[in-house]
Amino acid sequence: MTVTEKVAYLKGLMEGLSVDETSKEGKILKAVVDVLDDLAMSVEDLEDYTAELTEQVDAVDEDLDSLENDFYGECDCCDDDEDEEYYDITCPSCGDEFSVDEDTLLEGGIECPNCGEHLEFDVECDDCGCDCCSDEEDEEK
Repeated sequence: MTVTEKVAYLKGLMEGLSVDETSKEGKILKAVVDVLDDLAMSVEDLEDYTAELTEQVDAVDEDLDSLENDFYGECDCCDDDEDEEYYDITCPSCGDEFSVDEDTLLEGGIECPNCGEHLEFDVECDDCGCDCCSDEEDEEK
């Protein structure tokens, strides 16, 4: 039962019980039911407006998703939504430990931030067909 239906039920009870609207108690009951009726109508309007906004936001979200897929492609491996993984590296020259992200590993090397030794990484990217893998394949060829 909706709020509007409940208020209508209360109005019907007042009429069915023949509440004297000229008495002090009757005036208060009528005023309370009138306020409840106004509130019920406002709630119903807000629910309708919220449903309409939800539909519009969903449509915009679908359109944005379509644009993102057109612009960035549909590669799931490069989602920014996923937490970026970091890998712990120990420099063989100085023993310093530091972390690098996957992009740094895929570049093939980095200078040790402590001693400056050039460290090379031999990491193969899963060929998923996205730009992050095709650049490396082009460099290897």
